[in-house]
Amino acid sequence: MSVSELSSRLKRTVEDAFGLVRLRGEISGFKRHASGHCYFTMKDDKACIDAVIWKGCAAMLRFRPEDGIEVVATGKLTTYPGRSKYQIVVDQLELAGQGALMALLDKRRRALAAEGLFDAERKKRLPFLPRTIGVVTSPTGAVIRDILHRLADRCPSHVIVWPVAVQGEGAAGQVAAAVRGFEALATRPDLVIVARGGGSIEDLWAFNEEEVVRAVAACSIPIISAVGHETDTSLCDFAADVRAPTPTAAAEMAVPVRSELLAQVREMGLRSSRCARRSVERAGEQLENGLRRFPKREALLAPQQQKLDELSERLPRALSARLSHARADLGHAAGALRPSLLDIMIRRSADRLGAVRLAPALVQRKIDEGRRTLESLWRIAAQAHPDKPLAKGYARVEDKDGHTLISAGAARAAGRLRLVFGDGRVEASVREGVERTPRRSYSAPKPEQPKLF
Repeated sequence: MSVSELSSRLKRTVEDAFGLVRLRGEISGFKRHASGHCYFTMKDDKACIDAVIWKGCAAMLRFRPEDGIEVVATGKLTTYPGRSKYQIVVDQLELAGQGALMALLDKRRRALAAEGLFDAERKKRLPFLPRTIGVVTSPTGAVIRDILHRLADRCPSHVIVWPVAVQGEGAAGQVAAAVRGFEALATRPDLVIVARGGGSIEDLWAFNEEEVVRAVAACSIPIISAVGHETDTSLCDFAADVRAPTPTAAAEMAVPVRSELLAQVREMGLRSSRCARRSVERAGEQLENGLRRFPKREALLAPQQQKLDELSERLPRALSARLSHARADLGHAAGALRPSLLDIMIRRSADRLGAVRLAPALVQRKIDEGRRTLESLWRIAAQAHPDKPLAKGYARVEDKDGHTLISAGAARAAGRLRLVFGDGRVEASVREGVERTPRRSYSAPKPEQPKLF
């Protein structure tokens, strides 16, 4: 026989003899290939065997295989001629009892706790009265009806339900996507409830998956975990901000009782009214006590009223006395106002006026002196007039605007000049480099000094 023929006969013999087997052992070296197939080794304390799960069966697994888990594999034995090895092709993979599942759960819990996903510092406080509540659960189960009924009884709120599968293949991915989806909404809910009814540990296993735990721990919205009954515990409960024993209890934790809030508001209103009324009563009592310490109005005004009565009695007498004195003064003054006395006073005033009258000669003398002084000052002013030198042959240099120029630089800058003589004006211009004619010297007659007086 050839090697291939021998390998084929061995393959048929093994598959015919072991067409259906159930093996119990521990998973070791688990690896999921990019093609979707899974390869691992099943072992016990004395032997080991290679195992493979094809892609179609791997998608139907109810849990995620990990190293160290004790499982029960159902399938058939076959050989791999390329390496002269035999292996089991697994059609179904189950956990070997609840103890193995609990061991896996404890191992995963310790690993996630070491990362700090369950720390109390990460927990967020629940809002007192959320306006919108998001619920991640199955839309067909009794859980959503219990939550909606409880919320309607306690405090009606707006509820957004994100329907997911709560068990089976793909349930963990849907729950994690729902939690992340609520956080990505434009109008985010104020609170999220992740809920599921009771069941076995296998039924609740989707809420123990690492994907769900990380999504719940990373969510910025406060989350209440209500998975299973009061005795059931999942890793989602540890990652959530608050754990509720049941979905109904989660609804009770989410919102307060509306009737109790209204009763508290009424009670606070009554207490405020009583406090305000008591304050008014105490203020009234204090006012009355203060008024008792003040004297009566009559006692305060009695001295002033008495003084007013006294003055009102004295006023007529004072007026009568004042009138009598005025009449006496008038009588004395009337005796002094006689016509003869007025004539005497007029004559005396006329004599005094005649004594102080001025003679015309004195006035004329003062006028002449003032005229001579004025004439002298006018002669001085005439000599100081700026046009006076022009009559003696001098000229005044002006620019075109009539401003007097007093320097050669100003004349050159002006360009156009105006020469003012005693008998008229001449327009001129400045030209540099013109040959100058020699100046004839002559002696001007010495002006006669005018007389001032």
